[in-house]
Amino acid sequence: MRIGYARVSTHDQSLNLQRDALVAAQCDQVFEDHGISGACLDRPAYNQMMKALNAGDELVVWRLDRLARSVFDLIDTLHTMKARGIVFRSICEGMDTGSPFGETVFVVASAFAALERSILIERTRAGIDAAKARGVKFGRRPALNGEALCEALFLKEQGMTTPAIARYLGVGRSTLYRYFV
Repeated sequence: MRIGYARVSTHDQSLNLQRDALVAAQCDQVFEDHGISGACLDRPAYNQMMKALNAGDELVVWRLDRLARSVFDLIDTLHTMKARGIVFRSICEGMDTGSPFGETVFVVASAFAALERSILIERTRAGIDAAKARGVKFGRRPALNGEALCEALFLKEQGMTTPAIARYLGVGRSTLYRYFV
């Protein structure tokens, strides 16, 4: 049996392009997740599709990123399918794990994807380090600056309640409690 899987991340996207490609690929059944990120591992149609797949079946997707967002999730999914005797085919990438060549292409593509991710992480870290060296501050800004904190302490000394000070300064009570303790 040839089973197709289609997914779009947002509700305003259309599945038509993927659906048409899967019909043209002569899929017997198509499972569709609409408005669900590929990073989410709990996708209703994906879960149904994985249960429906049996040894000897072929899973067809329009593109690799429709099946999984992470290279590691993709590799894990494809290894699971291989262990279950399921062939995988991606239309756009021309990948078909049913042949030795297709399986080799998958392994090479996975290696390059992992390399790309490692390079991206390395560049991001280098950019953050360079920004920190220039004095850029990361993280959330303090809710109270020095002047507002002095005003809050003065109001507290004058007998104003913490909830009243919080409303006056436009900050949360818990913020003031952290400073007052």
